[in-house]
Amino acid sequence: MVYTSEPVVLPEPAVVAGLDHWRTLPIKQQPTWPSAEEAAAASAEIATMPPLVFAGEVDQLRERLARAAQGRAFLLQGGDCAETFAGATADQIRNRVKTILQMAVVLTYGASMPVIKMGRMAGQFAKPRSSDTETRGGVTLPAYRGDIVNGYDFTPESRNADPARLVRGYHTAASTLNLIRAFTQGGFADLRQVHSWNKGFAQNPANARYEHLAREIDRAIKFMEAAGADFDELKRVEFYASHEGLLMDYERPMTRIDSRTGLPYDTSAHFLWIGERTRELDGAHVDFFSRVRNPIGVKLGPSTTPEAMERLIDKLDPEREPGRLTFITRMGAGKIRDALPPLLEHIKTLDATPLWVTDPMHGNGLTTPTGYKTRRFDDVVDEVRGFFESHRAVGTFPGGIHVELTGDDVTECLGGSEQIDEETLATRYESLCDPRLNHMQSLELAFLVAEELGGTAPTTAAL
Repeated sequence: MVYTSEPVVLPEPAVVAGLDHWRTLPIKQQPTWPSAEEAAAASAEIATMPPLVFAGEVDQLRERLARAAQGRAFLLQGGDCAETFAGATADQIRNRVKTILQMAVVLTYGASMPVIKMGRMAGQFAKPRSSDTETRGGVTLPAYRGDIVNGYDFTPESRNADPARLVRGYHTAASTLNLIRAFTQGGFADLRQVHSWNKGFAQNPANARYEHLAREIDRAIKFMEAAGADFDELKRVEFYASHEGLLMDYERPMTRIDSRTGLPYDTSAHFLWIGERTRELDGAHVDFFSRVRNPIGVKLGPSTTPEAMERLIDKLDPEREPGRLTFITRMGAGKIRDALPPLLEHIKTLDATPLWVTDPMHGNGLTTPTGYKTRRFDDVVDEVRGFFESHRAVGTFPGGIHVELTGDDVTECLGGSEQIDEETLATRYESLCDPRLNHMQSLELAFLVAEELGGTAPTTAAL
């Protein structure tokens, strides 16, 4: 369909030429609002609200990602498949942040490399769907598109798209970011507190291994303190927010003109990505995100051709700006070793250096006979290994990992140290969309990636 609603008037006097060209192009994965007027009013209200992130932070992230693309840093991006308004509690946000911080410590210490910490948080409220409707027991209703659009309960009232949820999405993102900033800037993330991050998590082999690493860090810090080092910087960490740039009634009004440069920034997040379902070269999403200054990610599936990849680079990164473009590969464990190397070989012939990140989750989905969507942890691990093997074979740099995870003790992915089986899935399956790695599985994966980065292939016993 073509998006024909009237443009939202930004509060800034300047509007960059072409920023609303996307409205004339085909667009996918947008909800059908019962009232176009109410949707426009909600977007207009969002346009008057303060930015959630700032242009200077976005520029800083772009510099960090440029280093990762050059092999001098590594991106760790993780969080919920789809955030919910009910899940934006202090405990759940804290546990997700702790899990990412723990994974980052494992990666930093194990690979001796700076780690860029980024959450799929404070905005991951909208989800693309394979069908516009869902049928249960002969009843057909609109598909659940995330809490920013409609509710999960299978009733006409819940599944009706509600523009008021756009505004609630903004406020939930703001409160989430406020807490994240408090955790990461107020001492909670101090590297000297690595032991305390384990409190509240169930004991497991991954935690025991993490505690051993924490003791090593303690000894190193005490030695450096005795030598006169100043560790004030350890009290704070950089933590960036990201989500899929999907719902244009939210992303467009959150786009503001930077007073320093006169250029547009999507202030809903530091980093946004374009999914497989919306990355058409002549589509609205690619056009819009080609015009904002944020670092942009693009999901690449196993059918991506080198030619299609090159055209995406030309459209989204015509200036070949370091840190601007990230390719997030989601090939599947059985396909990555065949599908990824041709893309990596072709990139070496171009004057572009995108950051390469693996998403080992979305290409490995399956549904159990009892109807649970899940993933096998072994498949996730195998795709990560295939990602590193492909880069080593071609001579390019594996620059990051993008995972759906939670700090909660859920049972959504099969396997791991807990040996979660199909019967166990039902005990603590909480995701409303795709299955996530739990805390234990996330730490297991972090140790695997650290060893891959260090050039040592881990054994099953090591995990």
